[in-house]
Formats: sequence, C-alpha cells, structure tokens
Amino acid sequence: MSEPSPKLASKRLERALWLGLAAISLALGVIGIVLPVVPTTPFILLAAFAAARGSQRLHGWMRNHPHFGPMLQDWERDGAVSRRAKYFATITMLGSAVGLFVFSPHWWMAAIVAAIMLAVAIWLWRRPEPGPRSG
Repeated sequence: MSEPSPKLASKRLERALWLGLAAISLALGVIGIVLPVVPTTPFILLAAFAAARGSQRLHGWMRNHPHFGPMLQDWERDGAVSRRAKYFATITMLGSAVGLFVFSPHWWMAAIVAAIMLAVAIWLWRRPEPGPRSG
C-alpha cells in the first residue's frame, strides 16, 4: 500500500487539528454550563467554527443539539446573542472582576483583565438579539 500524498497528509493533519480544537472548546463550553467562572457561549461558538472545518458530523450534531443548536443558529444567521446569555455573561464577568480585585496581588493586574471584560461586555451588548424562530 502506498503512502498518502503530502497534500492529503497535510489536509488530514489540518482536519485533525480543527477537530481537536472543536473537542477542547466543546468540553470547556460544557464545563461552563455548570461552572460559572467558565463562559459557555464563546467556547460553543469556537467549537462550532472549528467543527465546521474539522468534522461536518460534529458540526451537524452541534447545530441540531437541543441546547447548543438554537444559540449556534442565531449566531450563524444574524450574529445574534440572546438577552439571557448577555445577562448571564455580564453577571459572570462582573463576579469574576470582583474576585480579581479581591484576590489579585496587584490592583493593576485586576484592572487590565476587568478592562478586557468590560470591552467584551460592550461588544456583547451591541450584538443583535435573535428574532422569532421559524419552523
């Protein structure tokens, strides 16, 4: 049996790396459902992005999943994030910022991370909210 061409081997490696990123992101997103410090939505969106490039089967499963599917479909259709997800993310970031200011060895470390979270919150609240679902 002959070895696969370098181009085919490269494509397989690329797909495997995308699939690995999808699996890790999906795992972190699932952890975020039960662990309030870990954000769910960004990891699920990243997982879907990577799965679309590494595994159409995983991407299809995610799009049809009862929990992840609506979120992904809203994002893919309109770049939309639900109000509930926005509130949850904002409250989580606020709690994390408070924890950072309490436990960081230097105030400026907490301030840098809090500023990044503020920028993310502003971006998030500027995203549209999903319209009524068809179907």
